[in-house]
Amino acid sequence: MRVAVVAGPDPGHAFPALALCLKFAAAGDTPTLLTGVEWLDTARAAGIDAVELVGLDATDGDDDADAGAKIHQRAGRMAQLNVAGLRELRPGLVVSDVITACGGLAAELIGLPWVELSPHPLYLPSKGLPPIGSGLAPGVGIRGRLRDSVMRALTARSWRAGLAQRAAVRAQIGLPALDPGPARRLIATLPALEVPRPDWPAEAVLVGPLHFEPTDAVLAVPPGPGPVVVVAPSTATTGAQGMAELALQSLRPGETLPAGARVVVSRLGGADVEVPPWAVVGLGRQDELLSHADLVICGGGHGMVSKTLLAGVPMVVVPGGGDQWELANRVVRQGSAQLVRPLSGPALAAAVGTALGSSSHRAAARRAGASVAEVADPVRVCHDALVGAG
Repeated sequence: MRVAVVAGPDPGHAFPALALCLKFAAAGDTPTLLTGVEWLDTARAAGIDAVELVGLDATDGDDDADAGAKIHQRAGRMAQLNVAGLRELRPGLVVSDVITACGGLAAELIGLPWVELSPHPLYLPSKGLPPIGSGLAPGVGIRGRLRDSVMRALTARSWRAGLAQRAAVRAQIGLPALDPGPARRLIATLPALEVPRPDWPAEAVLVGPLHFEPTDAVLAVPPGPGPVVVVAPSTATTGAQGMAELALQSLRPGETLPAGARVVVSRLGGADVEVPPWAVVGLGRQDELLSHADLVICGGGHGMVSKTLLAGVPMVVVPGGGDQWELANRVVRQGSAQLVRPLSGPALAAAVGTALGSSSHRAAARRAGASVAEVADPVRVCHDALVGAG
């Protein structure tokens, strides 16, 4: 089967899409990745055909200050721009990233079935949860349920506005205003990162995290007898800034870290900061690095959080914007992490000390990682969706 997988260039979305392409290829399918030009060579080097997703650059008519307009209006324009390219690929299925909504619209325009990929927990609103992004656990008792009900009412207007924007865009490009939605939703996360809800959509399937390593390089951990602390700054534009620099300044072996400790800063960019002899900074395979780690300091993005839990390593989470606050609070409640906000040297050092000294954090991380045994195969889910559509 030919499959077109559509995702924007943000690493948190492009990398899971590429990981899914590799799963399709391993199953005997023929995937093509449509994404930003910066990742085309990376995909091709991994053995995946890749073409440019046209229209990613903003135009004068785009209103990026309006989140709904940014997603839906741009998606409508991009859908029309990419129809011809999709037709040339002749896929039997389109998989569209959840925030790269043009893929699903383009699939509908040419009469193809499509599946949505969410490279994180399910973020649809629920009648049984507080609004996603609040970071709150579901309320208990009369007061807790009332709190959630009031919060849902306050956010419902924005949600309805987004649905109206999507309906208007659909009509503008020649589709029915009523959105039928995807055949399936691939929820690419760990069950331990989900929150039980009474209205889980029938089409949504947990398929486990989708990870891709953009390099074969291995970062050498500095020698020493102490624990290894990995610092992984967020790749998102909304991530907390200056985390790597502050970690190198405030985490010192024999002072704020145990004697003999090592710090490894793993990031897409190189070492543009002063690096002490007990630390290293650079790009390397994070899966290999996590096999040596005793603790990870990260921004709360789903990719690094789920990768760390799969390795059974506890975390200190320094969340920025977007969904990082939500995920940070979920891993804290799950027991595998400490949360730091606002970020400061003393607060970071204190959280690291607590996490390193707690066996319960590591045990919770291992439990969370083990929950991957409960997920479905995303390729099988997609094939079954086609059978159902037929």
